[in-house]
Amino acid sequence: MIPAPPLVHARCTACWIVAGIAVLVLASFATLDLKWGAFLSADAAARMGRFLGELASPATDPEFLRRVAIASAETLAMSALGTLLAVAGGLALALPASRPPDGRRSIARGPTRLLLNALRSVPELAWAALLLIAAGLGPLSGTLALAFHTTGVLGRLFAEAIENTPRAPADALRVQGVPGGRVFLYAVLPAVLPQVMSYTLYRWENNIRAAAVLGVVGAGGLGQMLAFHMGLFQMSETGSVLLAMLFLVALVDLLSYVARRVMMR
Repeated sequence: MIPAPPLVHARCTACWIVAGIAVLVLASFATLDLKWGAFLSADAAARMGRFLGELASPATDPEFLRRVAIASAETLAMSALGTLLAVAGGLALALPASRPPDGRRSIARGPTRLLLNALRSVPELAWAALLLIAAGLGPLSGTLALAFHTTGVLGRLFAEAIENTPRAPADALRVQGVPGGRVFLYAVLPAVLPQVMSYTLYRWENNIRAAAVLGVVGAGGLGQMLAFHMGLFQMSETGSVLLAMLFLVALVDLLSYVARRVMMR
């Protein structure tokens, strides 16, 4: 007789893990007070319809649209400047955070990586709330919040890119007695530049969305207008602000796509 296969074996381990996760997800619904009856009621649908109807008729007052345009430019500037500051800070911290090419131990590597972890562990909203105390209300605190958080992200990515570059070109220059700074400029930087540009564009796309949200805590831009008009339940004005946010996101995505196509040529 052929013995029955064991209940748990190597090929079925993943099946049991997925089944266990599914059971936990289903069990989590039992602990939540989900009022599906109220959510699916006709009254809730009617109120949601009125809400969406007001959002679908954005305000078109010329003076209000002028303020939306200024806030859009402010949000775009916050994301661009915050990303540029983060690129500079990320490159500066990526060098001590990466492993030396000759394989020696680096005293600064551990503390620098710990600093990068701390910078990116704090969300942009938390950075903005902290910086509002020092920089006050306005786009400066939002720009610095984006710069601090993104520096932690880009610094780690740049450090990994530097560590993974081929060592042969840099070793060839070192054998000729070229100083370390020139080795980085002529051998390491050209190799990691495509990755640096790709990471920078990706983070800029993220920062344009984050910049639109940072205004909720008073950091200026479209987010501040959104928080103001939603707080007063002015849905027409809120719809105009949301359309401006969608336009900015689409614009940055388009610019990022064009830049990537140019770099791939």
